[in-house]
Amino acid sequence: MSYWFRNDNRLPQARLAVASYVIVGMIGVLLLGFWKLQVIDSDKYATLAERNRVREIPIIAPRGRMLDRDGRVLVDNRPSFSVLLLRDDMAQVEKHLGAISDGLGISLDDLKDQLNSAKDLPKFQPIIIKPEASPEDVAYIESHRSDIPVLEMISVSRRRYLPDGFLSHAVGYVGEVSEQQIEASNGKLRPGDFAGKFGLERQYNDILMGTDGKRRVVVNSVGKEMKDMRLSEQEAIPGKQIQLSIDFDLQQVAEQSLGARPGAVVALDPRTGEVLAMASHPALDPNDFAIRVSAAEWKKLNEDPEKPLLNRAIQAQLAPGSVFKIVMATAMYETKAVPESFSVFCPGYGTFYGRQFKCWVYWSHKPAHGTVDIHKAVNQSCDIFFYTLGPRLGIDRISYFASKFGLGRRTGIDLPSEETGLMPSEEWVQRVFHRKWYPGETVSVAIGQGAVTSTPLQLAHLIGGIASGGVFLQPHMLKDAPNVGEEKFPLSDSTVEKITDDMYGVINKGGTGAALKLQDIEFSGKSGTAQVIGYTTRDRFAKQKKFLDNAWFVGYAPRRNPEIVVSVLVQESGKHGGEAAGPVARDIIKAYYDKKNKKTQGQYTTQTRPTEPPPEHKTKTTRAAVTAPRVALKTEDTASAATARPVSERER
Repeated sequence: MSYWFRNDNRLPQARLAVASYVIVGMIGVLLLGFWKLQVIDSDKYATLAERNRVREIPIIAPRGRMLDRDGRVLVDNRPSFSVLLLRDDMAQVEKHLGAISDGLGISLDDLKDQLNSAKDLPKFQPIIIKPEASPEDVAYIESHRSDIPVLEMISVSRRRYLPDGFLSHAVGYVGEVSEQQIEASNGKLRPGDFAGKFGLERQYNDILMGTDGKRRVVVNSVGKEMKDMRLSEQEAIPGKQIQLSIDFDLQQVAEQSLGARPGAVVALDPRTGEVLAMASHPALDPNDFAIRVSAAEWKKLNEDPEKPLLNRAIQAQLAPGSVFKIVMATAMYETKAVPESFSVFCPGYGTFYGRQFKCWVYWSHKPAHGTVDIHKAVNQSCDIFFYTLGPRLGIDRISYFASKFGLGRRTGIDLPSEETGLMPSEEWVQRVFHRKWYPGETVSVAIGQGAVTSTPLQLAHLIGGIASGGVFLQPHMLKDAPNVGEEKFPLSDSTVEKITDDMYGVINKGGTGAALKLQDIEFSGKSGTAQVIGYTTRDRFAKQKKFLDNAWFVGYAPRRNPEIVVSVLVQESGKHGGEAAGPVARDIIKAYYDKKNKKTQGQYTTQTRPTEPPPEHKTKTTRAAVTAPRVALKTEDTASAATARPVSERER
């Protein structure tokens, strides 16, 4: 019995040694791990711990405002909230993606795309997954902070534009930055940021866009910010505001007078190059772009046959029609290649190079012009006279003067994507079509048809420069812009006197614009009606609207050394330029002088508007601004933070 008792309390020496070594080894591993944790990787884990405790929240800088020439706010900001996705713990992010998608109404594919776009960013840098948080989104985030700690909200300033597309093509809009913009920004832009995408917002983005700040806050275990435990804050630097040359009063008249018709209006001060008004219809509402635009909506806008994204003032390249006759008359006066006594007989039609061309009076069933000299030809817009004059001057001489006056090249206005138009020449047709220029083509060019095209801005620039004696100042939207370009093509005093008298006669001496005469204002100008296709061809299509004539009118005042010049295009009007486009120019000229007289008499004062934020914006696309918004603008002191190629001859 004692033998067995003694054996039960004894362990073999070998087993005891093995157990001792195992215990010592385990203690050694624990000590080594503790030493590695506390000494070798101390900085790493201290940083991770700090990130778990301290969170960096960006402070988005508000964009600078845009003011009109009188200091009234045209583009402002409004308060809003954006939703952030915190990516410190990607396992948590992946776990909650489905719930975030359902709760915030963001498709799962969209969330994954946004995460993929931000894959190269540091994990501690959050991304904006929803620029505009609705009240429902705010409630969802607040009620799910404990179970979805990867969501956060930040206060942002969202762009606020005037309603109904007012001045929309000029001011442009902001949008979410693309990958290309992020790469080109050298770290200044991140996924989810907004920047200027079109118009002045894009042109002056670096000025308008401020510098974001950030704040470091302490959060608890569920990611909620602890009160009174903010560690540091770097304030955002707001963007700088810019003052435009736009006159809100004239812009309002331009928008209202053009109405729902497709077309454009440009008003310039040719003495300075300042753009006083610029309208393009149909217009889009840039407020729709202040929030992220879906791919489907963007595609719809791009495929819209009415082309609401096209700024017709600087991008519609169309035949200028009879406005081009001012170039012809000026070239005739200046070169004296054709004597001023030259005259032709207009029976309403004429034969040139074996083909019959008709005057606009033939198509309008009006009496023929009879014997016509250059002054009557401009006054009555006689096509037969200019059909005859064109070959006598020659295409190269015509092209030389037109090019010197700015046709066929950009004016250099401070807006992106300006088009050049086209001024044909012998060199051009040889380079493009590898053939010679046919003399019969000069006949069409002589009345602003054929291959010649221009934009409304180019025609305002051209007429203003000719009436100013050959001084062409670069148009610009920024008031008091430095280093404004100037081109001079000096015209003789005799030429300037004759051509300005001719344009004065168009309105004031029984010309094609006689119905536009203004009391006590030397309103001068030239009308134009440009074909899109030949009349014989058009009649086969039962006069479809898209084939109707485009109406032009370029007017200015006073008769010489003008203070204001207005170019108006009304597309698909089917009416003569003086009838469809002329009243728009007249209204703007009259509004300019009415305001000038009130200022002289001390009766003009700018209006202000309340500074409270507008009601929540509902996404919509404005096809055309039927009337301009009748809103009074805040002053700076009281404000809160289509290309168609013409193919035929007839024109008026």
